[in-house]
Amino acid sequence: MSPVLPTPPIRLDGPAVEPVSLAEMRLDLRLDADDTAEDGLVSALVTAARARIEAETRRVLVPGRFRLAVSAWPAAGTLPLPLGPVVELQAASLIARDGTATALPAGLLRLGPDLSEAPTLRVEGVPPPLMGRTLAIELQAGHGGAGPPVPPPILLAIRRLAALWFEHRGDEPAAGLPPDVAALAAPFRRLTL
Repeated sequence: MSPVLPTPPIRLDGPAVEPVSLAEMRLDLRLDADDTAEDGLVSALVTAARARIEAETRRVLVPGRFRLAVSAWPAAGTLPLPLGPVVELQAASLIARDGTATALPAGLLRLGPDLSEAPTLRVEGVPPPLMGRTLAIELQAGHGGAGPPVPPPILLAIRRLAALWFEHRGDEPAAGLPPDVAALAAPFRRLTL
């Protein structure tokens, strides 16, 4: 029997603050303090670099709320979560086809022991039958905020990637991450089975 996997997570709120600020990035780029003409570009490059490092490491680098949908209860009682680090299970309910939500009893679901490297959701007791409904789970996840801080090498990887893109805008993009950025991100990459 194949394991039950949730749908890809849906972010319910956007990042409030990037892990690398515009002021920090301006210092890295040695931009003149009086010239703010390229601030929009610099902010966009930081956001794009963060998203690229998130994809590479399979980690959420800014805190947020996420929703997952699951079509069946996991047979072994453990559901691997496709995002991390997970901070909190906020809500779980069964959603009928007509959109009606039924909250699950408290304590039926709980987070597994390793919330950063191998986040899981565990079913405690006997779950109610789905009967055509979908299990909807809302989680708080990500580095920063209530989660663990973003590791300094990841911050440096974001800054280096954004600086590279700033300096080489208009050039043909290279495939993959530059070797120094990849080396900074590699130790923090979450593995999947």
